Amino acid sequence: MERRRGLCFSLVVFLAIATGASRACGEEPAKKPAEDDYELYQIFADTLDQVERNYVKNVSRRELMEAAIHGILAELDPYSNYISPKDIGRFKTTVENQFGGIGIQIGMEEGQLKIISPLIGTPAYRAGLESGDWILEINGQSTKGLAIDDAVKQLKGDAGSNVTLTVQHAGSTDRETVSITREWVHIETVLGDKRKSDDSWDFMLDHDKHIGLVRISAFSRDTAQDLKKALVDLSNQGLKGLIIDLRFNPGGLLNTAIEVSDLFIASGRIVSTQGRNTPERIWEAQKDGTFEGFPIAVLVNHYSASASEIVAACLQDHKRAVVIGERTWGKGSVQNVIELEGGKSALKLTTASYLRPSGKNIHRFPDAKESDEWGVMPDSGFELKLSVGQIEQLIHNRRDRDVLVGKHAKAVAVTKPEPPAAPVADAPGQPADAKPKDDIKVAFVDKQLQKAIDYLTQELARAQ
Repeated sequence: MERRRGLCFSLVVFLAIATGASRACGEEPAKKPAEDDYELYQIFADTLDQVERNYVKNVSRRELMEAAIHGILAELDPYSNYISPKDIGRFKTTVENQFGGIGIQIGMEEGQLKIISPLIGTPAYRAGLESGDWILEINGQSTKGLAIDDAVKQLKGDAGSNVTLTVQHAGSTDRETVSITREWVHIETVLGDKRKSDDSWDFMLDHDKHIGLVRISAFSRDTAQDLKKALVDLSNQGLKGLIIDLRFNPGGLLNTAIEVSDLFIASGRIVSTQGRNTPERIWEAQKDGTFEGFPIAVLVNHYSASASEIVAACLQDHKRAVVIGERTWGKGSVQNVIELEGGKSALKLTTASYLRPSGKNIHRFPDAKESDEWGVMPDSGFELKLSVGQIEQLIHNRRDRDVLVGKHAKAVAVTKPEPPAAPVADAPGQPADAKPKDDIKVAFVDKQLQKAIDYLTQELARAQ
């Protein structure tokens, strides 16, 4: 009985702390519990007590409490969730797009750790690590059979700390041991179509027509600043038309989406938010710093969500850009991140929904139909949906082109013998052993990107 009273007392203290936390966050205080609510709290405390004392296996109180939290949040929308202490580091990395490490993308091939690509300007990049290098050892320990997550944990660390890698460059049998000092690594979210000779991005897609291309992979704290730098660079080159690629962009920070939108419109509403316990908020564009005087095409697909939908909807509603591709995901809700346990864990809770400048809804509710109003639809005549196979080709083609190819990989590519030219399908006199049509590799064409290029080309011709 005393144990049960203790659990009830702990629960009351927990509720009091939670109420205080909501007030500290500037929210309205929670309503005073009704008399029936205490009976519900008693049920919870009794259940917890029974499980702790009588369940066939021992389960820690933390496991039970976290399971209860997950159960509560399961009744809400899919975007509200609990971030446990073991996941909080990864969550912060996702939000901030920076972490302490050496700056490489890694993968596993035949049970061995392999570098997919270094990130430009990072310690790994400066140390000469390259795409295709094998990582044989980390701090003297073999990486054979090492899980990717475990490798990432060993490579990440506090800025200023060291990690020693034994690597084997592509096309070489020699081993090289390098000691690298970790730094804060900034993940690029503003990308171009191809790289220059110094590995920086070339944001000008077509230098003759002066059509630029910026790909925004996520909306982190530095995205707007990095985008502004790219736009200044393009403007200095005589930018006449711009493509903003938001395909596969899952979103990010609301404030960043507002800052990005504000770069392209001089006045008017960018977005507004409404919540049950929060007042309506409206963000208006400011003229200072606006990039104007050129047509814009925005590329979206089914995987463009949240912050990317805010930008696409804003530019579309203000007639600043045409939207090309397919209907977006439909995630029109705002999550507040509430720190728990002094920042050791956190609660990501949906507190409001946002509306596009026209006042139309973006969010796709669970019972929404295709005929309902949600997401961002392409402009009339600009809807172009890719097949599953074309999407896979797009992803693979883009991934291959984004890889930084170092001097070792280039040397291997040069010495590798060229395959014989494939015979032309259906050509007169084709030999009997010629490869069938399906085996002949055809250069990948990004149809959605090509539609954007065609649109801008027509707009530039009309303006002459």
